[in-house]
Amino acid sequence: MNDDAMDLRARNSQATREAISHAALRLAIEQGPHGLALVRVHDIATAAGVSPRTYNNYFSSRAEAICAFQADQSRRMGQALRSRPAGEPLDQAVIAAVIELYTNPEPDRAGLSMIMSTPELEGEALKAFSMAEGPLAEAIATRTGAERDLFPAVMAAAVAGAIRVAGRRWLEPGNPEPFAAILRRALSCVFR
Repeated sequence: MNDDAMDLRARNSQATREAISHAALRLAIEQGPHGLALVRVHDIATAAGVSPRTYNNYFSSRAEAICAFQADQSRRMGQALRSRPAGEPLDQAVIAAVIELYTNPEPDRAGLSMIMSTPELEGEALKAFSMAEGPLAEAIATRTGAERDLFPAVMAAAVAGAIRVAGRRWLEPGNPEPFAAILRRALSCVFR
């Protein structure tokens, strides 16, 4: 199989994954506060235009499907940092990379609220953040030359924590600030 065919297959697979995830989240939000318990795999598959078997090829639970976008986004943190200019100071590079990744587009407020207020979904989101810390720590280590130091891993965990705290603050009732402003302030605390 040539590279173009493999690339097309990967894009189609990612599009299917995203369609299932978006359908799962939309259906759960439509069901209200206990939406996760009310949405069935068959309903998600139908809404995404796939079979239940295809759904099961991509996700092992409804929580995993609903949080897939956040998981995919989190896994891209390391690559986002690697794409920053090499001479850019670490603090500026991390803040710019994370803000671009998490605010373009701005998060879906209803979806993020559901994830952060449903224990099973919040646990799945925390798992995604934990999985993202490794690639981000590797990118920090490469940038700083601190491959054998604790600094990259601690910094990656602190960045992941700052993103979660910013999300909670953004969701507070009556908060008019854009997510990017809150995220920038939270990340600035890490680099103080």
